[in-house]
Amino acid sequence: MEALRYGPLAASCAHLCVDMQNLFAQETEWHTPWMERVLPVVERIAQARPERTVFTRFIPAERPDDATGTWRRYYERWRNMTLDALPAGLVALVPSLLRLVPPATVIDKRVYSPWIDPALDRVLRGRGIDSLIITGAETDVCVLATVLGAVDRGYRVVIATDAICSSSDQTHDALLTLYRSRYGQQVETAEADDILRCWR
Repeated sequence: MEALRYGPLAASCAHLCVDMQNLFAQETEWHTPWMERVLPVVERIAQARPERTVFTRFIPAERPDDATGTWRRYYERWRNMTLDALPAGLVALVPSLLRLVPPATVIDKRVYSPWIDPALDRVLRGRGIDSLIITGAETDVCVLATVLGAVDRGYRVVIATDAICSSSDQTHDALLTLYRSRYGQQVETAEADDILRCWR
């Protein structure tokens, strides 16, 4: 029996890895403690097809005054996490993933969703991609925005459940329940080993 409900993943599948950056891996105010635990799983998926891997990076505002609307209030709360305040290198991917670029690709974003800027969709469509394996951080914030945007654009979405993480166990678990119970026609969930066995 296939591990994935809708069958194997073909050459038209890419790995979309969300925000696995030093910003969240290191001891910052946005530290995601169990990113370290899922990183080896993310690495295995990325290393399997680096040329079909796209990494997103969350780029904070330079300073709170550069943001608009509720993002300004957000950065007033997280003033120490603006580019002006952060040490150099924290927005970079974690070193073990950065070394895969190239052939892996990096797409930067300023908000939770990587779909607001058309660059990601353009890159994926240009490569004939119609299916996505999604990994990264955080399950209940940027991964959620990535998943829903991919669904809206008609991509087949497969979430690697042991390759996503959050700073909140409660909302991580709630989102996995949501993906399984409410998006069953458009979102598949499986562990990395099963996904890799299905990825042709």
